Order: sequence, then structure tokens, then C-alpha cells
Amino acid sequence: MKILLSFFVAVTLALGVASEPHAQPASFPNFADLVDKHGPAVVNINTQARAGRPNLPPGLSEDDPMYEFFRRFMPPGQPGPRGRNDRSEKGEPRRGPLRPQGLGSGFLISADGFIVTNAHVIEGAEEINVRFTDKREMKAKVIGADKRSDVAVLKVEGKNLPFLKLGDSNSSRVGEWVVAIGSPFGFANTVTAGILSAKSRDLPADSTASDAVPFLQTDVAVNPGNSGGPLFNLKGEVIGINSQIFSRTGAYAGISFAIPIDYAANVIDQLRNSGRVTRGRIGVAISNVSKDLADSLGLPRTDGAVIGNIEDDSPAAKAGLEVGDVVLKIDGRSIEGSSDLSRTIRAVRPGQRVTLGIWRAGKARDVVITVGEFKDEEAPKSGASRKEVAKPGKLGIAVAEVSPELRKKLKVQGGVAVEAVDGVALAAGIQPGEVIVRVNNQDVKDVKTFNEAVAKLDPKKPVALLVRDENGTRFVTLRAEE
Repeated sequence: MKILLSFFVAVTLALGVASEPHAQPASFPNFADLVDKHGPAVVNINTQARAGRPNLPPGLSEDDPMYEFFRRFMPPGQPGPRGRNDRSEKGEPRRGPLRPQGLGSGFLISADGFIVTNAHVIEGAEEINVRFTDKREMKAKVIGADKRSDVAVLKVEGKNLPFLKLGDSNSSRVGEWVVAIGSPFGFANTVTAGILSAKSRDLPADSTASDAVPFLQTDVAVNPGNSGGPLFNLKGEVIGINSQIFSRTGAYAGISFAIPIDYAANVIDQLRNSGRVTRGRIGVAISNVSKDLADSLGLPRTDGAVIGNIEDDSPAAKAGLEVGDVVLKIDGRSIEGSSDLSRTIRAVRPGQRVTLGIWRAGKARDVVITVGEFKDEEAPKSGASRKEVAKPGKLGIAVAEVSPELRKKLKVQGGVAVEAVDGVALAAGIQPGEVIVRVNNQDVKDVKTFNEAVAKLDPKKPVALLVRDENGTRFVTLRAEE
């Protein structure tokens, strides 16, 4: 009897039952109830447009196995070259018949027919047809589309339509189960599931017309046609809008991205109410805080965004912000980096006042600023090409007093002009013709103050130089040579 009891205890311990009395048996969720209840509020979107050339990747031939995929499922581009036969007797362009343009997904957010989808799903469409799970089809009109966020709102005429509840993507946790419903490759009401893989993913913007969306990353199977469809949590709440995939072939490769609903909600509300989206701006160029920059400025962490340039007569200039300030907080909320600062300011309504917590000259302080309105035509200036010159000097830099002409051109009060660079300065990207206006937290007035600041540098610690040229101001970090 004792032998049997000992054997039972040993087996129990091996299985971990005794050591983990509160452990729950592993189980997988059943998504069937969620799909039955919320699937009818997900719609298939078909768009039509006048004949145009397919929006094919460069160099893709008709013999390529992916040609038919791109021809059928990607929106067409601009119409091809027109000849005399493309115009009527009055000289007006002939309008060909409507043809299928693209496929996508969407979901209802109200019983009276408001539908959310991606802006790229309906881009260029002249007719939009919405199909429900019960085979009903309705024509939809565009209430508003916002390319920067890739969110659009449509409207169909109806009453007592099924609709979805918007959830809280901020409270979603990485590792939770998520479900997508959409129309991949035109197969309507397809259900796929996976987990939330990551949050606040910053993806490279395709153009200056893109916002810094903090994407949700999932491993849910998403393919062309899923765009605009909902991403659910297990409560049946929408926490994201399926938008992009990471793939080298155009089809699902294990990584997909969704616009978080907390970010999209503000855009959706504005589109429903006015058909357009207004965004805030303060008129600064910003970048992330590197480890070396944080060390040189005395910051305990690499959080925040450093201001590299301030536009004349901008909200930032009027509020007294300075180049080199590091923005750490907005209305008491910590800022993780430049993307976080950018999208937070964009979400503020123009005319609203916010308090920025900044780091300047080794001290924290608050600055109250009235946010202006962002215009779509505004875009950052690109950097100019540079030549390389190499001459020896302290820190690898030979400097001189700033001439009146250069001072006026670059709008600086002090600083030193870079005449030649070598060594670590050349490697860091400093070029002749630029002006150094600060070394770490010390302003540079002239060559004397520059030399004094450089003489005090610890070769074991990084150095942050605030450098200005005709393209703006930036921080350059390097280490002094012993």
C-alpha cells in the first residue's frame, strides 16, 4: 500500500499538480459563438471604376504567376495614354463602362448604415457596392476618406442593421487571442484567428501623406480583400481595422497589421460629423533620443523627442520652445519617442492648449502651447547632398567665427562656423559650412566659448553637438578623441 501511495505522489508531482494547485488546464477558445453573433455586421465591399491600366508592380510580365492576382485584386492605376479615338466629337474624353476595380471588407458601426473600411479600399472608385451575409446588396456613398490614417466611412440606407461595438485597443494585451473576419481574395465572410503579436508598431510611411499609426501586429491570416475588415477580441469588440500585411509575394506570410481602434475612433467621428479630418501641429522637426544624446544631456532614459528645428511664427516659436529642447510629456502623459509625439499632437484639435513637459539645459520645465492646424500640403524638407573635406582639429573640427552673412542666412545669434572636419566628426556627418550652436547643455557664443566647452569634455562620455545648416537644426553625437 505504501509503495502504491508513493508511486501516486511521484506521478502527481511529475505532472505539476501538487506544485501548481491553481494551474488551469490549457484550452483553446471556440470562436463559433462570436462569429454567429457578430459576423452579420461584417460586409464585403466591391468597387467599380472606368477602365484603367492595372496597378501592377514594375517589371511584372503577363507570364508571371502573380500577374493575374495583381490584375484582379489590386486597384487600377491611371488610365493609359489617350489618342484621338479616346475623345468624342466635342473633344471631351470618352467615358468607358464601369468595370470591377477592387475588393475589400468593412463593418457596420451603427444600425442606420454607417460602415468603416480602409481609405485605400475605395480609392478611385466611382461606384461602391456592399454585400451582407444574407446576400443583400446595397450601393454605398462615401461620407469621408482620410488617406493619412487610411480610414474611410461609408453609408448605406437601412434601418435596424447589425452593427459592432468598438472596444479598447489600449487595454488589449500582447498574447491575447484575436479574430479577423473579411473577404480575402473575394471569399466573403472568411474567419481567421491568431494572437496579438505586438503593439505600437511604427511602419515606414509610403509617402508624406501618411500618419505615424501605432499599428497592432498580429499573426492572423490576412490577405488582399481583408483590408478594412474588423479585428475582434474575444468579447466580440472591434479593437482594430485590418490594413496591411508584411509579405514578399503579396500574400500572407505570417505578419499582419491593424489600425488600433483607439487611434481610428477620432478619425471616424470626424469623418461622420464633417466628412474631413483636422489635425494639430506645433511647427517643429523632431527625432528620437539616442542613448548617447540622453547621456550627454543628462537624461535618465531615451524617452521623449528632441526638437531639431522650429518654424518661424509657428505655435512652437510663439510658445518659446527652443531647438534642442527634449519633449518628455504632453499634459502629464509620458512621450515614448518622435512618432508618439507626432500622433499625439495630430490628435489634438486646433486651438486647444496643451502643456509640454520639456528638458532644457539640464532642467525640467513646462511650456503651455496653443496647437495650430496641420495642412496636408505641409511636408518635411529633404536634406541636401554634402561634400567631404578632411582636416585635423579638436574633436576633428576646425572652427571660426560666424560671418554676418552666414549668421543672417541661418538665423543664428551665436555659434561657430565649421571650416573643416576629420576623424570622429567626419564620421558623424558634420560638414564645412554648418554652425555649431551648442555643446551638450552649454550654448556656444563664439570660438572662445566653444574651445572652453570642448576642453572640459570627458573622452569616456558621448558629446552632443547642436548643429545648424540651411536645412534646419539637428543633434550630432560623437565621442571626443583622447
